[in-house]
Amino acid sequence: MELRQLHQFVAVAETLNFRRAAERLHMAQPPLSVAIRKLEEEVGARLFERQARGVALTAAGTAALALARRCLNDAHALREVALAAAGGERGILRVGFVGSATYALLPTLLPTFRARFPHVELILRESANQELLAMVQSGELDLGLVRYPTGAQSGLRFEVVESDVFCAVLPARHALAGKRRLTLSDLANEPFVDYASTRVPGLHAMVMLVFQHAGLMPQVAQEATQVQTVISLVQSGMGVALVPSVSARLAARDVVFRPVQGLPPSSAIELAMATRLDDLNPSVQRFRELALARSLKRPRAVVGRQSAVHR
Repeated sequence: MELRQLHQFVAVAETLNFRRAAERLHMAQPPLSVAIRKLEEEVGARLFERQARGVALTAAGTAALALARRCLNDAHALREVALAAAGGERGILRVGFVGSATYALLPTLLPTFRARFPHVELILRESANQELLAMVQSGELDLGLVRYPTGAQSGLRFEVVESDVFCAVLPARHALAGKRRLTLSDLANEPFVDYASTRVPGLHAMVMLVFQHAGLMPQVAQEATQVQTVISLVQSGMGVALVPSVSARLAARDVVFRPVQGLPPSSAIELAMATRLDDLNPSVQRFRELALARSLKRPRAVVGRQSAVHR
């Protein structure tokens, strides 16, 4: 049974008049009468009693009318859901992110996305850069908010959505905590908490870059994967560190954040949105549009090999 037949049946059932039903359907009356007879033959029961001034529903017709209306409503709902999904307004969006994205990017981006697209189910997952890139490439995630440059070979698309600079973090009772600004020379003589080169190669390379640019080498005492873990180790007295300045927005007890003088222009650290070039999930495009609109600078897309030192 076709939707067209259901529309014709409901029109006759609601008007109880073939002429008025035909006018509603914008068709001639004779073809409508023929269509209803064919429908009754398919159903195997009379749906209408023909009368002098119109028609009346039979018991079978009355029962069929309720179901026909539900079928038409379901068909309409199906169309609306399909169109919404095709436009990225419904569905599932799997987003991976590094811990630093929780400082400023996600708290502003997620509420806006949820308000604008309430029927898109967000599945969020935090992990390290390399794991996120692998999950985006494999299709386990739809997009990843990662540290950029990545220092890894990939065929993903990267679009910068947040740019930042390093600042120093040190214990609140440290001898250097009284200085309003620090230099890399100040930090080079202190036990240093670095980023693990195997898990966070981008941040590790950037830290090494700024020290090498100043002709210095940090005295690495501990390594960690997440920025928040680095701050926690500093808080525990394990050393000093360089962290993205945005991390200072979250209050941390017993540590202080200080700007660092003399950082080279090439030491800018960024968060980028990594997506597959062949991704067909429309919700990804909606998320990308919001993230890029929020970006503090004009984004640039890069495809192919990324270098943690040279761009």
